Amino acid sequence: MKKSPIVTVVAIGIGAALFFVLGRFVAIPSPVPNTNVALQYGLLAFMTALFGPLAGALIGLIGHALIDFSYGWGIWWSWVIASGVFGIIFGLLAKGFGVSAALAEGQFGGREIARFNLAQLLSHLVAWGVVAPGLDVLIYAEPANKVFLQCLVGGLGNIVTTAIVGTLLCVAYAAAKPKKGSLKEEK
Repeated sequence: MKKSPIVTVVAIGIGAALFFVLGRFVAIPSPVPNTNVALQYGLLAFMTALFGPLAGALIGLIGHALIDFSYGWGIWWSWVIASGVFGIIFGLLAKGFGVSAALAEGQFGGREIARFNLAQLLSHLVAWGVVAPGLDVLIYAEPANKVFLQCLVGGLGNIVTTAIVGTLLCVAYAAAKPKKGSLKEEK
C-alpha cells in the first residue's frame, strides 16, 4: 500500500522528533570521548522500514542535526550525514529484502527478523565504517585513529541497540496489525 505524501511528511516530523529525544536524553555514554551508545537507530530503522529510504534519510539528518545543535558544540556534519546515509541504505535494503512488505502485511517472524538485522548491520557498517570516519578526516582533518575508534564503538553500539530496539518495534507493530482475513462480517 502506497503511503500518501502527507502521511510521510508527518512521519518524518514525528520520527525526527523521537530520534532527537532518544539521542539527546536517552543516550548511554561510552568509554570513548564524544561517543554514546544510541537507542535512536532502532527507531530510525523501524520508521524507515515503514516509510522508505527518503523518510529514513530525512529523519536521520534532521534528528541528528537537532541533537548536535542542542548540545551547543555545533552540528558535526560528518555524523549527521552518516545518519542520513544509514536511513537511505537501510530503506533500500529493507525494501529489497522484503522487510517493508512483511511489516505492511503484519508478518514479522524469524525470517524477517534475520533480514531486518542483516539490512541494519550492512547499513551501519557503511555509515559508521566508511562515511562518518571518512568525512571526519576530510571535513575536519581529524586523526584517523581517533575517528575510527569512535566510529567502531558507536557503530557496534548502534548495531546492538538497533537489533534490540528495532526488532522489538517491528515485532510489536506486526503483532498489533490486523491480519488479512481476520475480520469477519457479522450477520
